[in-house]
Amino acid sequence: MTRRTFAIALVLVCVVPSVVWAGETPRLRVFYTGHSFHMFVPGRVALTAKAAGVKEYQLAGSQGIGGSRVIQHWDKDKGDNQARKALEKGDVDVFTMAPHLKIPDEGIDHFVELGLKHNPKMRFVVQQSWVPFDYLEKRVKDNAERDAVKLDVEKLRDDHARWRGLIETQAKALNKKAGRDAVFIVPAGDAVVKLRTLVAEGKAPGITKQSELFTDAIGHGKPPVVILVSYCNFACITGRSPVGIDVKEPAISAELNTLLQRIAWETVSSYAMSGVTAKK
Repeated sequence: MTRRTFAIALVLVCVVPSVVWAGETPRLRVFYTGHSFHMFVPGRVALTAKAAGVKEYQLAGSQGIGGSRVIQHWDKDKGDNQARKALEKGDVDVFTMAPHLKIPDEGIDHFVELGLKHNPKMRFVVQQSWVPFDYLEKRVKDNAERDAVKLDVEKLRDDHARWRGLIETQAKALNKKAGRDAVFIVPAGDAVVKLRTLVAEGKAPGITKQSELFTDAIGHGKPPVVILVSYCNFACITGRSPVGIDVKEPAISAELNTLLQRIAWETVSSYAMSGVTAKK
């Protein structure tokens, strides 16, 4: 993409930030559950929402468990299970979950059933993360290997599509049971694949190596990945484009931040199960 083409594309995205929601626009009392690929999201979404002037946004609570499946959040001791308590009170409008590779995850079913029982209008957003160790079968041994071996972009895309497909199947079944679209998917993994592809093509400002995106072989994200994934969640939760929002990100350049905002919005708004579409 030439500099002129990129500039034109960016302008087009900036002037088309409105969205179409399926049904009534909900209030934004958000409760977060997840693992280490997701639990940096609450603070960053709050930061972006404040910068964007989303006054209705409110943190309803959070519950993080390292390396967890959603069922582990459901099975957490009831006396200390803040997620279930919040849903039982009906004090949540948006509830986030971040499944591991093993899908279906019965915890998603349980939380959706409980949440809808106490707040029939609420939404659930399930984060499709990026595949740990890069691939479903062929895993990287360490972070340095990401630079030593050429990135297999096609396999990366295929593996993420396979995992996302499993999450989609479960979400569609839950929506059919609910009689409406209540469960949505945050395509964070797809956005990370797009960023990795741009790095491989030398088109990501200030990033020249794949290892600059991660801290370890598992794939815990460095600032570019963390910021990108948080923008994806912001878009799905609020229905707003992050493009052009003045969020101060000292860990990355302004040029890279603009690119991450654009990748996040293009990925989310072009994916049907995010519940968000760009409106002309």
